[in-house]
Amino acid sequence: MSAGMTPVNNALYDELGERWYTAQDDPVALLRAEGRLRNPWIATEIAARCGAGAAVLDIGCGGGFLSNELARAGFAVTGLDQSAESLSIAQSHDTTHSVHYEVGNAMRLPYPEVSFSAVCAMDFLEHVEDPAGVIREAARVLRPGGLFFASTFNRNWLSWLVVIKGVEWFVPNVPPNMHVLRLFITPREMARYCQAAGLHRIRFRGLRPRLNRAFWRLLWTRVVPEDFEFTFTSSLLTGYLVTAEKA
Repeated sequence: MSAGMTPVNNALYDELGERWYTAQDDPVALLRAEGRLRNPWIATEIAARCGAGAAVLDIGCGGGFLSNELARAGFAVTGLDQSAESLSIAQSHDTTHSVHYEVGNAMRLPYPEVSFSAVCAMDFLEHVEDPAGVIREAARVLRPGGLFFASTFNRNWLSWLVVIKGVEWFVPNVPPNMHVLRLFITPREMARYCQAAGLHRIRFRGLRPRLNRAFWRLLWTRVVPEDFEFTFTSSLLTGYLVTAEKA
């Protein structure tokens, strides 16, 4: 990172504790809502392409929202994160008691080549200075034909307004520099990073909040309702998912 650049605040995840799963007055509630849409879809994609019991790596797994759901779906899941505190919470919510949670560095994954049938990086790439390096490591540990999944934010004025300023205005307890616009990734950049890592068949899906009563209640009360929902969209202007396959 060059001098004068604002660093992203990753220390906030060490302090959430059980709020990973309980807080409604915190941006982590939006992560849970995203997961309710995204995680079952990822599980279905992995099952269809990789089969039951496939080995899956969840990079930057945080409190285990995706890891634990994939374990419940029958996959052999490894969750990696740099926050031991987050991993402790994730493990305590693993009802299968099967996820292997491990503290580690996404830039130097502690696994041999071709170890996993799928690798996921949800809401993570915008929290590192070298997302291309993370994707290269993800591709290294993927088996041929294996699947890569990631979600992140597009870098433009609308994402700044909605993802950064909108969350600050309408959701309580937003820590400083939770997101930094310069670390958001355009779909064109994402495609280039994937191709350079040997990934192909790259596909994108947009995500946005569903504009229903729960959405308007959030704006009015500044509390994220339990029924707050995200939906898939063809637009990649703000949040989006990418899927790719190892050649």
